[in-house]
Amino acid sequence: MTIPVQNQDEAADAASSDLSVQRASAKYAIELRGISKRFGAVRANKDIDLKVKPGTIHGIVGENGAGKSTLMSILYGFYQADTGEVLINDKVVSINSSRDAIDAGIGMVHQHFMLVDTFTVLENVMLGAEEHSLLSRSAADARTVLNRLASEYQMTVQLDALIADLPVGEQQRTEILKALYRNAEILILDEPTGVLTPQEADQLFRVLKALKERGVTVILITHKLREIMDITDTVSVLRLGEMVSHLNTADTSMSELAELMVGRKLETKNYHRDEPLPLDTETGIEVTDLGMVDRTGKQRLKNLSFSVKRGEILGVAGVAGNGQTMLLEVLSGITPPSSGSFTINGQVVTPDSLVGPAQMRDLKVQHVPEDRLKLGLVKAFTAAESSVLGYQRAGKFNLRGLLQLRTIREACRRLMNGFDVRPGDPKLKSASFSGGNQQKLILARELEKSPEVLLVGQPTRGVDIGAIELIHEKIIEMRDSGCAVLLVSVELDEIMALADRIVVMYEGQIVAEVSGREANKTQLGLMMANAHTDSAA
Repeated sequence: MTIPVQNQDEAADAASSDLSVQRASAKYAIELRGISKRFGAVRANKDIDLKVKPGTIHGIVGENGAGKSTLMSILYGFYQADTGEVLINDKVVSINSSRDAIDAGIGMVHQHFMLVDTFTVLENVMLGAEEHSLLSRSAADARTVLNRLASEYQMTVQLDALIADLPVGEQQRTEILKALYRNAEILILDEPTGVLTPQEADQLFRVLKALKERGVTVILITHKLREIMDITDTVSVLRLGEMVSHLNTADTSMSELAELMVGRKLETKNYHRDEPLPLDTETGIEVTDLGMVDRTGKQRLKNLSFSVKRGEILGVAGVAGNGQTMLLEVLSGITPPSSGSFTINGQVVTPDSLVGPAQMRDLKVQHVPEDRLKLGLVKAFTAAESSVLGYQRAGKFNLRGLLQLRTIREACRRLMNGFDVRPGDPKLKSASFSGGNQQKLILARELEKSPEVLLVGQPTRGVDIGAIELIHEKIIEMRDSGCAVLLVSVELDEIMALADRIVVMYEGQIVAEVSGREANKTQLGLMMANAHTDSAA
């Protein structure tokens, strides 16, 4: 006999109430005991123990490849541990799939969102969780629930907008709403601010605090130690697959966490030149009245003019979406300009005389793209194959049309050693590496070519603090060797630490310029909002 829908709903509410009581009385929302996981010869996790109290925000930090994402993937059912057990609300559970995790009240927001671009927000949230056989009724119910959740947690999202049309911050809020819609009482966020603007990150933290106040347990995986100090209650440190410390956040510091992460003391370094470049230093990039109109007719770049000398780093600051990405794509030959011109390493480029990416590489212009997955590598390729993307036709890698795989792997292994890419196995799929290690592989590939002009976007996005130090030093080496470096970054600390000069972009235009040595965050923040009174400092 079919149970009336009303009774089914009442039964579900009763079950949910029982589960809430169980969670409220639990000593630990999450407990991991002796978790180990191996991938071939690589031991990603070794005898991990972890305890997280209900209704707290717990941070997990560690270098790229330390095992953070693997551990959380075990908790979410993407991987199964080789040994050990998982307890949720003080009870041992078997999590063999993400469905098991969802049923246990666990939700996860991945570093790279699991959303369908051609679906609306509402459709993405409903997908796989439809309540009724009649789709319109499911959509109506879901809309009611989502409006309540959005209001309760102060998350503004356009339910009928396509995911592809939304800024990254709203896409992330969609992922959080999707987890809450599935009754998540434990929320895992993997590098949640890696693609957010500072304003979007602030909004995210307000949401996380609201979740905590309502009893949700949050696991925050991040490389940004300032975020750990600002928002977490407790923090655990992983190093080389082992848990090395559990701390109350109030009892530690960023310097202590950094030292625990990398196993050594990190020094604060000043990268600025002691003396300015000579006035007659040769120019590597000269941009004159550059403009770009996209396929929709929107003006993305407007009358840009600037130069970068050899041996100089020009930093480009700005809130994401103000033309920085398009500037890199135009200068690297991916996208043609619509007006104006630029000269790069002696080659003049106008709308009528185009130069593509391959020709740019021949001119010793190297490009580290902002989006490593879209433009930097192919996830299905091995690390060795990704390490020669764009150079696969070079004589040493290609013999009469046949790739020399042994030579490529040996070259990749040298790159991995030089940039501390973990694990150092050229045969592993590119998708098997953490985001930070993917980034290091791309940087190694481009910097190894000894560029004369380097275009680099978000060089340390998703990279741990020890690797950031390495990458910064490599970029400074390029500068000191006479390379002209154009650096785009949303990390103001990074821009101020590395750049000799900083230009600020707003709505496709350069609205201000300041010395890197003299810049400060308050000043740059006002410039990024175009709220400064003086366009030059």
